[in-house]
Amino acid sequence: QVQLVESGGGLVQPGGSLRLSCVMSGFSPDYYAAGWFHQFPGKAREGVATISSGDGSTRYSDSVKGRFTISVDTAKDTVFLQMNGLQPEDSGIYTCARGHWRDLDPQNYDYWGRGTQVTVSS
Repeated sequence: QVQLVESGGGLVQPGGSLRLSCVMSGFSPDYYAAGWFHQFPGKAREGVATISSGDGSTRYSDSVKGRFTISVDTAKDTVFLQMNGLQPEDSGIYTCARGHWRDLDPQNYDYWGRGTQVTVSS
């Protein structure tokens, strides 16, 4: 049974940092793309960062470029999202997903976690 489990969310003040983790289990060994997606209440889910497990290449949305960093530990099948300089508009549910193409479009991902809540507030 495949599973993605996120952790690391929480409450942080503006300008603060959080590190999200996503442990993926039950998958056959293979190259994959992993992505982090953000959903602000009342808005559509958007891709913020994605990484290829094969060459480590990454892609970011304009809204997080320079502030967020995605990384992967292929030995542990775990994907991380280091979030710095957090702002209130970064609040919401962060969900990791696994697919085949390093793309920010949620439609290109096959497996999803349940998400972790991030709240940026003073």
